[in-house]
Amino acid sequence: MQAFLRDLFRGQTYDDRSFFLIAGPCVVEGASLLDEVADTVSGICRDLGIPYVFKSSYRKANRTSADSFTGLGDAEALRMLSALRARTGLPVTTDIHAAGEAGQAAEHVDILQIPAFLCRQTDLLQAAAATGRIVNVKKGQFLSSAAMRFAADKVRAAGNDKVILTERGNSFGYHDLVVDFRNIPEMQATGAPVVMDCTHSLQQPNQATGVTGGQPAMIGTMARAAIAAGADGIFIETHPDPARARSDGANMLPLHRMRETLEVLVRLRQALPA
Repeated sequence: MQAFLRDLFRGQTYDDRSFFLIAGPCVVEGASLLDEVADTVSGICRDLGIPYVFKSSYRKANRTSADSFTGLGDAEALRMLSALRARTGLPVTTDIHAAGEAGQAAEHVDILQIPAFLCRQTDLLQAAAATGRIVNVKKGQFLSSAAMRFAADKVRAAGNDKVILTERGNSFGYHDLVVDFRNIPEMQATGAPVVMDCTHSLQQPNQATGVTGGQPAMIGTMARAAIAAGADGIFIETHPDPARARSDGANMLPLHRMRETLEVLVRLRQALPA
């Protein structure tokens, strides 16, 4: 595990072969939801020795329909994330969508996530790098894994070596995504830890209804394949009741299934050659 990740997970129990988990509800819906998910997932991760980062978006800028929920308001949502971070001691991540958001968000979280559609935005990457926070760049649905070295290079050239890259599939036709697991070792060749986004890679976007679909029954399959391919981390959005979630409900893992999913991944990781 790289030094900046060791620093991030200081105080959490894990061994050198552990994968790390980024997980939480898609968007901040309220403090009680954040607390329920964080407390449940962190307890599971303590039991299993998995380093854990809590994730939730303070605002959703990329929605299919103008009528879709985008957030409670930036200041309120960031305050909730900051309060959770202080209460639990967990590292927290959220995504940003414009260069001007980087500094504000960085005051409340440990990792700034760059959405896949924005991974080529040089000013956004540079602004995120300038905060000194870890920068997690999600691979665009339109990019090869080899092209992601340029995103990593932009962050590093701005003076920040703390870069994570995340695989989340490539567009396949108009309404589906496919994952090429060669992307994991190919992006690891940049020197950055690589995360597999096991929920967004199962999206079925651009539906005529204006609501993105998904295949949540395949989350476990996607995660197992990623661990077998050597992913450093796993990204799973989760919610106690995905059908009632305000964003991405069609792609999230029900919270009650998180333990069984992670237990399988730990066993699989331990079975791989060192």
